[in-house]
Amino acid sequence: MTQTLEITTLRPAPGHTAGDFVKANADIDAYLKRQPGFLWRCIAATDDGRVIDIVAYDSLTHARAGAAGITGEMAGSPVHATIDHDSVDWQLTTALHHLT
Repeated sequence: MTQTLEITTLRPAPGHTAGDFVKANADIDAYLKRQPGFLWRCIAATDDGRVIDIVAYDSLTHARAGAAGITGEMAGSPVHATIDHDSVDWQLTTALHHLT
């Protein structure tokens, strides 16, 4: 099965940590679970404090719709206050290989 990955890298907002970002995502996690085509999500942190957030969908169409809701339907989520928005790098890409 082809997977479309939404890959976002960011830095936490001043005064926040990667752990704060994860905790503030509770409502986003619930939102993602309701989205058509949602497969899985993984959030990681690098040694230099960056956060890598990967969300997998079953198609590009579902990925675009799910991502649009994060800034639309979920615009009031507390997660947005934990992000340094100038640091965000967001992209959609197709997975070439997946091993489970």
